[in-house]
Order: sequence, then structure tokens, then C-alpha cells
Amino acid sequence: MSNEYLDSTLKIFSLNANRILSEEIAKAIGVELGKCTVSQFSDGEISINIEESIRGCDVYVIQSTNDPVNKHLMELLIMTDALKRASAKTINLVMPYYGYARQDRKARAREPITAKLVANLIETAGATRVITLDLHAPQIQGFFDIPIDHLMGVPILADYFKSKHNLVDDGLVIVSPDHGGVTRARRLADRLKAPIAIIDKRRPRPNVAEVMNIVGNVEGKTAILIDDIIDTAGTITLAVNALVEAGAKEVYACCTHPVLSGPAIERIQNSSLKELVVTNTIPLPVEKKIDKIKELSVAPLIAEAIVRVHENKSVSTLFD
Repeated sequence: MSNEYLDSTLKIFSLNANRILSEEIAKAIGVELGKCTVSQFSDGEISINIEESIRGCDVYVIQSTNDPVNKHLMELLIMTDALKRASAKTINLVMPYYGYARQDRKARAREPITAKLVANLIETAGATRVITLDLHAPQIQGFFDIPIDHLMGVPILADYFKSKHNLVDDGLVIVSPDHGGVTRARRLADRLKAPIAIIDKRRPRPNVAEVMNIVGNVEGKTAILIDDIIDTAGTITLAVNALVEAGAKEVYACCTHPVLSGPAIERIQNSSLKELVVTNTIPLPVEKKIDKIKELSVAPLIAEAIVRVHENKSVSTLFD
């Protein structure tokens, strides 16, 4: 991708959540990252200074809202306000990982719907568009009254398994770790020409999963578990154990967003998982880069989406 067809009104800025990914995206498009500084006052308040004119420009701000979630979210909101006050033509928030997405409904009485609250905050701050990747619940798109482009990580994951492992044969099965992920598993299964299986589980409380049984045939097969987020890795490791007990030959897992908090790395390291394939929507610190984890880049996908949005071209055709 070159920048010969991009005019000077396209500006890309990076905040602190994932600078390396932002640099990859800018390089793929063929532009320099915009100049801005993000700092903190001694009491923790965030200060942002945009160091170049963006008047009349189409600005794209790259920021996942991963840990520390609240700090990265406030950076994004303050940057949006600064851009609005500096007369940016459009303010496009590129959120590879949309934090708080798991709080998308009232599962119990007196619970907040925080995914909707975050959408309200983003709109109130002045954003004109959101570009995100694999929302935990697709209906979150309806929480916004501004355009939202919802990208998918499945093609990236499928291409990896096809090219690196050649796992496309009769001995392959794609497994959803719960009923909610069946659509995602079906998308991967269609690309790898494999059947699907479902793990029927119940979750007694947050971050605690209990595997019940497996719907589908996994005996003697290579299983690929797919999820959008892996957080504490409790669900995935229990699923791996269940698949092995049910006779699966070997088990791989993949996800778009490697939150990997708490005991996740230890659980993955000690599990029977052959490999966990993730993307770089959330940066992995050195201590989490273990041999079992393979990281793929979403930069080419996001770069292409940004160019298409800027040129008023279809984004959905990226996934045909």
C-alpha cells in the first residue's frame, strides 16, 4: 500500500495503549504518525497536546482500551475533545479492542450496561466514526448513533492455520467454547472447510467457568478452539481438558483479543494446548510472550479499512 493516492488531509495519531501497532498501521498506509504528547500531571490527570495543525483534516486515532482500561479510555476521550476543539473535519476512533464490551446487557438486577455508557461517552466527546475489531457482542454496534465499522479477525486466524499448519482435512474440528460463540466458530469452520462442535458450559460467577459436555464429534480429531477474548484463560483451559478427555488428538486455540490477565499465562503454559494464536489488538508484554503463544498482526487489515473509509469505499468487501 502506498500513499500516492492519499491527500494530506489524512492524519493518524497514536495514544499510549498500543504504539507499536499504530506505527505498523501508519507504515502500511504510507504516512507518518501525527505529533502529539500524552502526559500526566502529578495527581494523575491526563494532559494531551496536539503538536500540528489538524484543521479541516480527517483524523484517525488508534487506541485500544485495554489494561489500564480507564486510563486508556480517558486518553481517548480527552484526545477526541482536543481534536474537536482544533477543528478536525472528522474524528475517527480506531479501537482494535473495545473495553467494557462484556458488560453489554443486564444479566442480573441492578447491573449497569457499561458498553452502552462507553458508547455514549465516545459520542458526547465528539467522535464521528468508530472502527473496531471483533466486538464481544455484535449488537454493541446498535449502541452508537454514529457510523461504526466492525472488522473481523477470523480471516487472519484462518489464513494462519491454512498456511502454517495445513490443518485443512477430514481430521479437523472447530470448537466454540460456549453457545454464544457459535457464529464465530462457524465463520472459521467455513474458511477451513471443517465441522464444528460446541462446549456446553455454565458460568456460576464472572471469570469462573464450568464445562458440562461437548456437542459434536471430536474423537481422534485436531480441535481448534476459537473465542473473541481470552481473559483469565479459565474457560479455554477447561475446554482443552474436556476435548482431550473426549479423545481429541491435539488442541489449538485462537482469539482476537489476548487480555490474558491474572493466572492466564500460567494456565496456558501448564495446559495441553499445542498453540494459542492471538492478534496484536492488545500488546503482549515480554513476560507474556511464551513459546505456546503465536502473535499475528492486524495492522494490514486496519490500514486497509482506514484507506477505504477515507476514500469512501466499501469496508465489508474486505471479508468477502
